[in-house]
Amino acid sequence: MSLPEQDKNPEVTVLTEVAVETAWSVLLFNDEIHTFEEVSSQLMKATGCSTGKAEDLTWQVHNDGKAQVYEGDFEPCFRVKGVLSEIGLVTQILG
Repeated sequence: MSLPEQDKNPEVTVLTEVAVETAWSVLLFNDEIHTFEEVSSQLMKATGCSTGKAEDLTWQVHNDGKAQVYEGDFEPCFRVKGVLSEIGLVTQILG
């Protein structure tokens, strides 16, 4: 069976796979062990954030029980989690 003249060169739609980057984030949970100063200091060390940002995040963790303290690719999130865990802070990576 042959195609009608108009269908001999049909438009071809090519589907390509698009890589969707997943945003990863690090959550920090409140505890009754660490001081505000310890948490703020470790946040600055882990994320490179300013003193003010670290203090704001520390207050958010304290008041809400947890806070997203970093967002990015998986490997940097894994590194941030590791630095926070050095002093026993409880963290989780979400993706």
